[in-house]
Amino acid sequence: MIFQEKNLVRAIEAIALAGASEPGEARLVAENLVTANLTGHDSHGIGMMPRYVEALLEGGLQPNRKVEVKLDGGSLLALDGGAGYGQSIGLQATRMAIERAQKHGVSITALGNSHHLGRIGHWAEMAVDEGLVSLHFVNVQSFARVAPFAGADRRFGTNPVCIGIPLPGEPPFVLDMATSAVAQGKLRVAHNKRAKIPHGWLIDDEGNSTDDPRWGVLAPLGAMVCFGEHKGYGLAVACELLGGALTGGGVTDHDNKTQRRVLNGMISIVLDPARLGTQQAFAKDAKSFLAWLRSSRPAPGHHRVRIAGEPEREYRAQREREGVPVDEETWKEIRAAAAKLKLSPERVDALARGG
Repeated sequence: MIFQEKNLVRAIEAIALAGASEPGEARLVAENLVTANLTGHDSHGIGMMPRYVEALLEGGLQPNRKVEVKLDGGSLLALDGGAGYGQSIGLQATRMAIERAQKHGVSITALGNSHHLGRIGHWAEMAVDEGLVSLHFVNVQSFARVAPFAGADRRFGTNPVCIGIPLPGEPPFVLDMATSAVAQGKLRVAHNKRAKIPHGWLIDDEGNSTDDPRWGVLAPLGAMVCFGEHKGYGLAVACELLGGALTGGGVTDHDNKTQRRVLNGMISIVLDPARLGTQQAFAKDAKSFLAWLRSSRPAPGHHRVRIAGEPEREYRAQREREGVPVDEETWKEIRAAAAKLKLSPERVDALARGG
């Protein structure tokens, strides 16, 4: 199934409106989710909307929330998201972080208790658009999904890390990754497509490696593994301590088997590189280093070396031109979510088709 961006935004916006979001928030949620699909991150795109609807109905997601400032120390901010839509809460928090970095040269923002912040690269892209460097460490409070290194069962979330760096004369470096070997949403996408996954992403409920994504989607659940064995595991723990404990938003310390909400905490460090006085050296060294990287001979199965951010830009150009693909099972779930909010699934279909 192929949809055009603007029509898909209208369809998802209608669902958010049916969930009591104000028009501005509904549009923001829809545009953010569709942008994730455009950049190739279907795991963080419109397929999240059914989960959001379940969280709305159980009370774990609160529409139309504003960020609460718990501490304003100039370049140091502590914020509470009130379990509001992360697409809105993240935007508010990132705007504040950027403004303080522009004023003070650097800002550190501790955001706790936000509902799902979506694709964290979105917030880094906001910073690099202003010529700023940003680093983000995020924890995920939901169903525990990931096993610790040397463990055989689930203990924490996918806990992403993101780094954005503006580059002179070319698009920015934006590294946006889960500390698990794969984002949980990619298992959902693979399961909906009836596709196998690579070994090394997931273990079954006995702790054995598996290529069947059902172990990451259906009960009895297995567990995802961290990338890089003990190294990714160490970074995941750092995200839980910084994004969860330090922000005051809470950590994953029990097996949440029922609640559908997805809460994130995020530490964001934003700095103005112009304040360092190293612009000329940075421009020269960044250019020469990237040229050196890209001159590497392609390995078998690859046609060139890329840097983080390039694949997303390539996906976006293609999908803006050709449309956004959505598998039938995901669309079925979206239609069912609309019905739970008393919105006709046929109306969602019509909007998505441009009607």
